[in-house]
Formats: sequence, structure tokens, C-alpha cells
Amino acid sequence: MNLVDGILLVDKPSDWTSHDVCAFVRKRFKIKKVGHAGTLDPLATGLLVLLLGRATKQSIALSACEKEYRGVMELGLKTDSHDKTGKVLATAPWEHIRLEDIREKALQFTGEIMQVPPMVSALKHQGVRLYQLARQGIEVPREGRQVTVYELLIEGKENARVALSARVSKGTYLRTLIHDLGEALGCYATLAELRRLRSGPFRLSDSVTVDTLREWTIKELRPKVLSLSTLIPQHAHFQGSPKP
Repeated sequence: MNLVDGILLVDKPSDWTSHDVCAFVRKRFKIKKVGHAGTLDPLATGLLVLLLGRATKQSIALSACEKEYRGVMELGLKTDSHDKTGKVLATAPWEHIRLEDIREKALQFTGEIMQVPPMVSALKHQGVRLYQLARQGIEVPREGRQVTVYELLIEGKENARVALSARVSKGTYLRTLIHDLGEALGCYATLAELRRLRSGPFRLSDSVTVDTLREWTIKELRPKVLSLSTLIPQHAHFQGSPKP
């Protein structure tokens, strides 16, 4: 096994789980320990912060930061996962909803808010992942969690699709945020696209794609791995990174 310690920024492709990316890097470069700092759902693309070797011990610290996203919500649709990959539970007319209506309701979902995580999530109930229970048709009560939405900007609307950007605290489910906004609008809404642009001090512009990693040798990988020792002094900035 190769001894590589540090942080690798990867542009996660759609339909890959965060675990898939970790497993790929572990096998491709024969690195014993590979983890990540903040899960991305299979639907989502963008910045995934991989932790290699001894850096895996910093998972909790490096996950405790705000995140920035761009995405698209689709009006008129309610799913069990709160995104387009889920089972459709209900539909509703959306044509009467104006861009101004969405922006007005979005103000109710900024600041400190309470979120109830979806059943289709990796959280555990009595030791079992919620999504595993959901697959069995089982729904269990979930406690609300306080999260912070620093910004939720509604950028434009084309038919049922609404472009948006958001800057949120750790633990925020963007798909649940969109689901709750749709409920407030009275027409339902689900997350159709999501791309993570930033996680704490790390930016998507500094990431590498999976296709590029497929072509690299371990020698080519090493210069892209960020040294953990140079980042630890910045730990105070992880949770309160300045707005770009």
C-alpha cells in the first residue's frame, strides 16, 4: 500500500456515491485509508473533500464547515427522498407560482431553521440506516435538527424549473430545504440538480475529476494532495469561512 497523507479535492460525478469515490481512489492508487469530509448524495455533483491516510482522523473537524451550492428545484412534484431520484408521492399545479412568490417564501427559510431529515437518508434509527427502513416501506419518527441557512438566493425560473444558490451550515439537507419550500408554496417541489462549489476553505475550482484520476499514476497524484500540516493552523476558519 502507498503511504499518502493529506486532502484530495475531487469533482464527484452524478450517480456516484461518496463511498464509491473513496473506494475508487483507494483501489486505483492502493491507499489503505480513504475517507471524506461531508457526504454528497448520488444525484449531486461537485466538490468532495477526500481524506487520505492519517488525514482521515480529521473527518469530524473538516466536516464542521459551511457549504456552498448551486442547484435547480422542480415545482409541482413531491418525492420520498426530496429529490428527483425518489418515488413520486404527489403532484400539484405549479403554473400560478411566480418568481416573486418563491423569493418571498424563501426568506422564511434563511437564518436558523429546524429540519426533519428525510426517510431516504443515511442517518440511523436504532442502529439501522433510515434509507434501509424506507426500502422496507417503514417510516419512523425523526427529530428535527437546527441548521443555519446563511443565504438562499432564487436566481431565475423557467417553467417548473427554478435556479438557486445556497450557503448553509453543516448538516443541512438541501433537498429537504427545497421540499419544505415547496410545501410552503403549496405546490410541492423537489431537488432536480445540485452541485457543491465550496466546503469551508476548499473550492471546486481546485478539484480534479474522476476521469483525470483514472489516467494518473501515484506520482502524478502526490502533488495534488494538500498537506494536512499546512491546513490545521487554519482550522478556526473551517466553520466560518468568508463568503467568496
